[in-house]
Amino acid sequence: MLPSSSPTLTGLQQSTDVSLSQEPEDDVLLARLGYKGEFQRAFSRMETIAFAFSIMGGCSSVTGTYFFPLIAGVPWTCWYVFGWLIPSVFVLCVAMSLAELVSSMPTSGGIYYFAAKLAPERYSALVSWITGWANVTGQIALLASIDYQSAQMLAVGIQVGSDGKINPGPAWIYGMLVAVLLSHALVCSSATRVIARLTFFYAGIYVGMSLALSIALFVVAGPNRVSAGDAFLLFENNTGWTNNGWAFLLSFTSAMWDLTGFDVAVHISEEVANAAESTPVAIVQGVGATVILGLLLSIAMSFATRSVSDILASGSPLPAGQLYLEVFGKKGMLAVWSILFSIQWMNGVTQGIDASRVTFAFARDNGLPAARWLKKVNRYTQTPINAVWFVVLISAIIGLLSFSSTALSSMAGATVAALYFSYAIPIFFRITTGRSKFKPGPFSLGRFAIAIGVIAVVWSLFVAILLMFPSTEKIRTVNDMNYTVVIVAAVFILSGLSWIISARKWFIGPVPNIRLSDARSESPSEKGEKGEKVAIT
Repeated sequence: MLPSSSPTLTGLQQSTDVSLSQEPEDDVLLARLGYKGEFQRAFSRMETIAFAFSIMGGCSSVTGTYFFPLIAGVPWTCWYVFGWLIPSVFVLCVAMSLAELVSSMPTSGGIYYFAAKLAPERYSALVSWITGWANVTGQIALLASIDYQSAQMLAVGIQVGSDGKINPGPAWIYGMLVAVLLSHALVCSSATRVIARLTFFYAGIYVGMSLALSIALFVVAGPNRVSAGDAFLLFENNTGWTNNGWAFLLSFTSAMWDLTGFDVAVHISEEVANAAESTPVAIVQGVGATVILGLLLSIAMSFATRSVSDILASGSPLPAGQLYLEVFGKKGMLAVWSILFSIQWMNGVTQGIDASRVTFAFARDNGLPAARWLKKVNRYTQTPINAVWFVVLISAIIGLLSFSSTALSSMAGATVAALYFSYAIPIFFRITTGRSKFKPGPFSLGRFAIAIGVIAVVWSLFVAILLMFPSTEKIRTVNDMNYTVVIVAAVFILSGLSWIISARKWFIGPVPNIRLSDARSESPSEKGEKGEKVAIT
C-alpha cells in the first residue's frame, strides 16, 4: 500500500464514517493514513520545535552524562569536543531521514508505521511488530533513565547542601525516582495545550541556561582554567582499554544518550497544526540547536576541568556536580544545580509524552496487551491518560535496576541501541525496497535522500553495536560487564517468539480506524507539492 493511498476499510469493525470535505487539512491527511483525529492540534510550529529541542535536555543532559567522557579520558581534551561533534553530524543524518518520513506520513505511530508502509508487503506486519516493540521499549526505558538521572541530581544536591553529612543510598534514590515519575504522570495527563505552553516556556530557559553556564564556566574558572593546549590537545585514557582510538569511540556514549528521543516530534504529530511541514522542521532544528549548545558547553567544561582524577575520586553520583562545586563554590553550585534539575525534570515530561503517545498508537493498532484500555483517549483532556500511567508504572519497574549501577548503565546503553535500531529499519526500507512506494511530503531530501539514508542506517547500526561493548578490556567481575547486548537481544528474541507463537495470527500492522466517504483524490504528497516545499536539493 502506498503511504499516500486511501486505506481499504470495507468490513472493518468499530470504524467511523468521516466526510473529508468537512475536516481540517491535518485530519484529512491523517484520515488518508487510516486514522481519525482524536487529539487537540494545540502545538504550533514554534512549540513543536521547542518540544523536540526540550526532550534532549540540553545543558542538563550534557551535565548528567559528563561521566562517560571522563572515564574515556576526554573531558579536558580535543577528544571531548570531537566526541560530541563527530556523532552530532551523523545524528543529523538520522534526524533528516526521519523528518522526511514524517513529512509524508505524520502519525503518532511514526517509526513502526513508516516501516510497515515501506517494507515488502509480505513482511510488512512482522517488520512493524519488531520495530514497534523496539521503539516502545526504548521510549519507556528512556523515561526511566531520564528520571533516574533526575533522582541522582537530587541526591547530589542533598549531598552538597549537607556538606557530605547526608549521602542518599540506592533506596533513597529509587524513592526519589518514583516521586519524580509520579509528578510526570500528573503533568503528562494534562491537556495538550498545557503541555505545549509549558515546553515552549522551558525552551527559553534551556537556551538561556546553556549559554549562561558555558560563559560562567569559562569566566569564573579564570586563572584556574586549563590552557588551550591542554584543553584541545591533551589526552588521558581512563578506560580499561589500552587502545586510545577505541577509548575515543567510547566517548560517543555521552553524545548518543543526549541526542536520543528527537522522534518525539513524530509521536506528537497528531497534536501538531500543519504537521506535515512543522514536524520535520522541528526535528532538524531541535537536533541542530542541541548540537550547537551542547558543543559550547562541552568546550567550557573542557577548560574548567583541571584534574580528571580528582573529580573521579570525589565519589559523586554525577561528577559534573563536583566540577561545578570547584568552580562556583557551594552556593553557586546549588543555584546552578537547582535550575539544571528543573530542566531535567522538564526533559522527563517531554519523554513521558513521547513514550505515552507511541504506546497509545501501537495499542491502537493492537500491538500491545490490554490494547483496548491503552488506546482510550480521555474525553476531558483529550489525551491518552491510561497510556501515560502505564508508561510510568513500567518505568518504575525498570527503575528497580538502580540498585545495581552495572545493570542500570547497561539499560541506558540498551535504550539508545534499541531506539537507533528502530530508526534504522524504516530508513533502510525508504532507500531500498520502499523507494517506489514512498511519496515525499513538503519536507524532502531530494537527490540527497539515498546518500543521507545510507549514512543514517550505517551509523545507527554502528552505534547500537558500539554501546554493547564493556568499558574495560579485561572483564574480572560482573560489575565490569555490559549487559546491553543481553537486554537488546531479549527484546528482539521475545518479540520474535511472540510473533511466531501468536502475533502472526492476528497482528496485521497498522489498522485503520476510520471509514472515508466523500474522499478527495489528492494525496498527502500532492498536498505537499502544492504547499511550500522545505527541500534539500
